[in-house]
Amino acid sequence: MTQKDMNFEEKIEAAKKIMEELMDPEIPLEKGVRLYKEGMKLLKEASEILEAAKIEVETIEKSEVDIGEQE
Repeated sequence: MTQKDMNFEEKIEAAKKIMEELMDPEIPLEKGVRLYKEGMKLLKEASEILEAAKIEVETIEKSEVDIGEQE
């Protein structure tokens, strides 16, 4: 599964696993940098998913308030 195919929860879980790997004091620098970049990308994508969901919920709530005011 590619990162693009992952949902919010899967991206967070993958980022947690990367963080665990980064805690290894014997990790080679090059691998650490690569993992760090991958983890940051996952967290950014997860944040974008979360923001989109927040906007959707706010839109739904606003439309429900508007409907309630019309009644």
